[in-house]
Amino acid sequence: MKCYTQVYVMNSIEAVETYCKAFGAKVTFEIKNDAQTAYEHCELSVNGEGILAVAEAPESYDVSVIHRLKWQTMTFNAFELGSTDAVKNAFDVLSDGGVVIEEIHELPWSKYCATVIDRYGVCWWIGI
Repeated sequence: MKCYTQVYVMNSIEAVETYCKAFGAKVTFEIKNDAQTAYEHCELSVNGEGILAVAEAPESYDVSVIHRLKWQTMTFNAFELGSTDAVKNAFDVLSDGGVVIEEIHELPWSKYCATVIDRYGVCWWIGI
């Protein structure tokens, strides 16, 4: 069995590009709408392992509410990124247009980590 999460976001094509840039992910499967302007379904992988599926959210989705309230309904834990440089890159990419919940810091279980809600409303905890 394989299990990974799917997120529903506005601007899904841009979001996929962002996640590929943040994590070095690759698109392994994609279905776009008829106009080719959004994903109906897109799968991302890192080193051949599926990590995330992405689809376009309905027009009623309002990411500004999530940012204003710093509302976390779910957090994706992207850990063992390998280096401080990898964490810093993911932090810089994901925080651009998003909301930083916790700046990069040290915790007893991670020497270099942060929490960010990206511009699409998805919350990420990233760390080594």
